[in-house]
Amino acid sequence: MPPTVPRMGMQRRFGWASLAAATTMALAAGVTAAPAAHSADDPVQIVVDGSDVRADNVNGLTYKGLGLLSCNSTSNLLMDYKAEHPGRYWQLVRVLFGGRNPLINHVKIEMGSDTNTSTGSDPATMRTADELADASRSPGFQLAADAKTVNPGLKVSILRWVMPQWVQTEWNKGTGTDEMYKWYKETILDAYQKYGYMVDYVDPDTNETTKPDISFVKWYKNALVNDTEFADPRYGLTPRQQEAAARAYHGIKIVASDENTTKDIGPAMLTDTELFGAVDAVGYHYTTEDRLDGTPDSATYRPYSKLATGDNAHGQDKEVWYSEGVGSFGWTDYRVNNTEGPGGASTGIGGVQSALDIANRSVKSYANSKRTHYIFQPAVGAFYEGAQYSHKELVSARDPWSGSIHYDAAVYVMQHFTQFARTGWENDTNTAGIWRTVPEASYSGVSGTENVDGSNGAPSYLTLADPRKKDFSTIAVNDSDRTKTYRIKAEHMDLGDDPAMEVWETRAADPGQAYDANFKHLAAELRPDGDGFYTYTVKPRSIVTFTTLDRSRDKATRQRLPQPTARTVLDTDASGKRHDTRDSVLYADDFGYEEEGRVQVGTGNGARKVSQSYLESRGNQPRYLVDQTGAWEVGKDADGGNALYQYLDQSMKDTGAWNRNTPNTTVGDFRWENYRASVDVSFPDPQGGLATLGVRQQKGMAATDAAYSVGIGPAGNWTFYRYGTALRTGTVTASAGYRLAVEAKGATVTAYVDGQAVATYQDPTPVSEGRVKLGTDFHRTAFDDLKVEKVAGYTPYATTLTDNMDSSVAYDGTWSRNASLGDAMNWYRSTSTSTTAGATVTVPFRGTGVDVIGGNDASAVLDVVVDGRPVARNARTTATDKRQATYSVRGLPDGRHTVTFTLKSGKLVLDAFTAISGDVDGRVDTAPVRAALDAVGSPDRADYTADSWALFATARAAARAAVSGQRGLDALGVEQVASRLGDAYDGLVRQEV
Repeated sequence: MPPTVPRMGMQRRFGWASLAAATTMALAAGVTAAPAAHSADDPVQIVVDGSDVRADNVNGLTYKGLGLLSCNSTSNLLMDYKAEHPGRYWQLVRVLFGGRNPLINHVKIEMGSDTNTSTGSDPATMRTADELADASRSPGFQLAADAKTVNPGLKVSILRWVMPQWVQTEWNKGTGTDEMYKWYKETILDAYQKYGYMVDYVDPDTNETTKPDISFVKWYKNALVNDTEFADPRYGLTPRQQEAAARAYHGIKIVASDENTTKDIGPAMLTDTELFGAVDAVGYHYTTEDRLDGTPDSATYRPYSKLATGDNAHGQDKEVWYSEGVGSFGWTDYRVNNTEGPGGASTGIGGVQSALDIANRSVKSYANSKRTHYIFQPAVGAFYEGAQYSHKELVSARDPWSGSIHYDAAVYVMQHFTQFARTGWENDTNTAGIWRTVPEASYSGVSGTENVDGSNGAPSYLTLADPRKKDFSTIAVNDSDRTKTYRIKAEHMDLGDDPAMEVWETRAADPGQAYDANFKHLAAELRPDGDGFYTYTVKPRSIVTFTTLDRSRDKATRQRLPQPTARTVLDTDASGKRHDTRDSVLYADDFGYEEEGRVQVGTGNGARKVSQSYLESRGNQPRYLVDQTGAWEVGKDADGGNALYQYLDQSMKDTGAWNRNTPNTTVGDFRWENYRASVDVSFPDPQGGLATLGVRQQKGMAATDAAYSVGIGPAGNWTFYRYGTALRTGTVTASAGYRLAVEAKGATVTAYVDGQAVATYQDPTPVSEGRVKLGTDFHRTAFDDLKVEKVAGYTPYATTLTDNMDSSVAYDGTWSRNASLGDAMNWYRSTSTSTTAGATVTVPFRGTGVDVIGGNDASAVLDVVVDGRPVARNARTTATDKRQATYSVRGLPDGRHTVTFTLKSGKLVLDAFTAISGDVDGRVDTAPVRAALDAVGSPDRADYTADSWALFATARAAARAAVSGQRGLDALGVEQVASRLGDAYDGLVRQEV
């Protein structure tokens, strides 16, 4: 017989009251014992025993499935999707939250304070003690409301990252409990009044505390259950609503304490009866492990397992959550082309920080610490790329103007956990049929505690079972390069007359298959052998679900995820809403939004949707702006019109933050290149102020992360910056307001105040692409009539970005193509690197040129061939930061091309390639090309070597096409065409006679 992974714990389920005598022995074994020694070829034997399916454990072992964390701007752009592409938005809601087996059962909201708490800031629901709470400012509350329209049982929880200044001031004195309670309560009741749902869980403590505030947790719980005041007009509740609100409010549960580097709340609950009674769920972050210090019978040895199983002195089970964990890093579409496996093979959908890694985290965190709920931070990335922690989500939604949404293969992987079980929370009568996790049939031996590596080939599996014992599912993850055979047997289960088992599999495509050919498909149907075992060999780098459910003909299980549409560049008409490439405007926003229609919002605890005006539906949050710091909101100006205000003033400047910056917000498309941005600024705060306008922001979260910017104060003192370094200063006549502008065309950048150029800079190493940034200091500041316009004679943007690991990109020679542990500042956290002379990369694109993006040291020397013809030899690259162009080819005819770069020497790091648009407005002066043609004259082909003449002939043909009215040629193309001709002429080599 093959070796067996030992059965864990007790062979049958005792009543909780009778467990005391057995608890010490069970915990001494660690609840879950280590597996028998195994080799990669050993079959894994699992017995799913109905005696281990603990139907009476209604909190700790019920499988809650997955959660979504909305915080620090990660959900920001979703509200723009809803307004601009409602069909796509509501489709996303259905995919994530809808159906018989929802992927996501919980929206967790980290309440913001308008300051940066990692990738950006979330608006404070109450900026002062007197302000009425407004939950609609925060996209998390509205996302939860919308999700409830397809999943009324969805849970909602809140906690704080930092607190508004008015709460913080009192809290720091040691007297702020009432202020904290007021902020929580009024926010909760505002969400109830607006959306009809009551928050289900509150963590009274701060996110990622290192010292749980146990006294406040107890105080908060007591205040919550004894609160009788619901008639205060501030709450906005009708007399009829007040009674229902009170009942629901008193039913809010407590979760604690969202620790990260510590795990102290578990032991505290085991030793503090009052705390144990006050807290309903415990959660901690970024590790799969329980605590293991002390003796097996101590409160510090496996405290979270003891809480979940009920094997504790209190005899009760508690929910244990993985209350914040990452999604998959990068896009699996690209990751499958890595070379990180043995001998340079791909790790497929696996590897560290991959979709399979995330699956293993769910398995191992249950096996080792009995956590039955994994919350993604974030599940949806709806903020601009280039902020901290970019590209670690299941779904990417970053272009609301285009409507494009990318569903990663990680969604299919996580559906292996949720689509083959009834997940969620058990009801008060224990009749909801939520499936139980089975500790005795679950185990993980993969390595790592945060980033999980399954390459050791160890077993990793989680078993879920119907509490009535009629069905079960076992999820097995094999993130190694070897096969793994599983033998599964059911005992004391009531599987009915047909004991067939289905095997559903997700893995990368085989050669010649479509990318998603093997995603969540029925791979086999099994029947038990004579010994009652189902046997199946799991392929390398895959996840399978063994299930006794019959899902072979189930439409929902076979449903494919929506396919992404093109990521159209933001290029609108003068309203800022309608796509229009024919005019001179790239984008505009007067903050009035008369062009915007009404928006559907979930309400009535998911019972219905209501139609609201644009700004009402989103708490007056402006269109397309992603805030890194600051309270950016649309308000009324002195004339009654709309303007954009930044409200954080001197009274709020010390509000806590993760990344402390002055207020700044970002808008636009990362592909914008040559454009003029302008905006009106004014200073309603009598104490002072500063307003900045920046262009070509590609990454970072500070106002100084715009490559070029101009700032001005109320007295007319202005400064022109490159990445926050002052280049020029001056003063204009003081005025009530100013119009700032920055124009960037190629390497030339000019700053304007009230239409007058005040500074021009010729950048020797120009930053070529990026978005627009607005910034202030800590004073109330107003902005209006934002406009982004094309520059005559210059192409305004790149149309597409192709990742270095896109399947259309072909490599030859020695390359290291890495996705694991990738840098967030690299596109999709991947790079391809070579130091081998002769290594080539070939890229297809459509446009008039291509930029090579990547952080490089300028050592790489390249030969460049376009459409089979040489374009450059021994071309030098530029030292560049990440997400910047190290080499560019411009001036090609507008159309489809193929470019090949050959590394001659040095080191080349490839991140991505951007294709340049042929949309050029205005006249383009080709005089430099004419001058270059005149300068080279008419050399005789017979005088020169074939190799050098080929380069010259290509350059001369390009120059002649340029002066003949080549479509799509812009000023930068003219410069390159002329330069390439001169270089090719200088490089002509005479034939030896």
